[in-house]
Amino acid sequence: MAINKLQAMQVFVRIVETGGVTRAADSLQMPKATATSLVQQLEASLGVKLLNRTTRKVSVTTDGAAYYPRCVAILTEVRETEEALAQRHAAPQGRLRVEVPTLIARLVIVPALPVFFARFPDIELQLGCSERRADLIEEGIDCALWSGELEDSSLIARRVGQLYFGTCASPAYLAAHGEPHHPDELKAHRCINHFSPRTGRIFDWVFAKDGVRLQTTLRGPIALDDENSYLAAAEAGLGVAQIPAFVLKDAMERGSLELLLGDWFSEPAPLSVVYPENRHLSNKIRVFVEWVAETFSEHDGIQLRSSLRSAKRA
Repeated sequence: MAINKLQAMQVFVRIVETGGVTRAADSLQMPKATATSLVQQLEASLGVKLLNRTTRKVSVTTDGAAYYPRCVAILTEVRETEEALAQRHAAPQGRLRVEVPTLIARLVIVPALPVFFARFPDIELQLGCSERRADLIEEGIDCALWSGELEDSSLIARRVGQLYFGTCASPAYLAAHGEPHHPDELKAHRCINHFSPRTGRIFDWVFAKDGVRLQTTLRGPIALDDENSYLAAAEAGLGVAQIPAFVLKDAMERGSLELLLGDWFSEPAPLSVVYPENRHLSNKIRVFVEWVAETFSEHDGIQLRSSLRSAKRA
């Protein structure tokens, strides 16, 4: 008969902890003979002696002392996994700390939160808004929404959408400087640049159309690292900008920005929810990730870049 190794490990651990087979068997509510047999089968399968037995006491061998903490770790992992799986079928509850890019939070996530809380009223959401890539483990963040390629292989990532960028300018800027019709014409315009808050590097401008990809550096009067300030600079008429399609669609509906180079968009950047590996069974994270993916799939500004063209001025 095949040995139930997990049960045998459990018996061995209890013998070590209680100091005897009888007490271990009593605590596990099984016959002493069964406990003895399980440990003997475990020793036979391992090919080592784990316990020294006399008529008066049981002691742990050198191999048994080395094996004991590993058994404890395995049994703990099994128990925690079973508990986490059981929680997946219970109503998610408790605090959930999330980090989200500022503009996505303001224009997509926050407006949709009434739907989230209607489904999950027992979750208390702590929403951080910034452009940085925080250290999730060090800062106690449960999950974060990141755009672009991911470098940290220690995190689990789920793709929830993609981000297009459109080129635009304010009506006042276009009235003063004219409208470009090809990316090459931007070299004669004032362009608002975006730089990395971590490295200070100014990002290149990327355009794609019908399989053609253009990447260039453009000069301008100002560079910013904050998305809200970048948007404000474009709406203030400081120059041509390249902003996420969902932001541009909102600005076009308000009349503060106009789409340029309508057939040229950037290559889409992936949007992913990332979280530490040890939280992959968290019910709260699971339902949040699924809700974000659903919200993005239904959001016109993120999914349908072609909708911008219909909003373009005549």
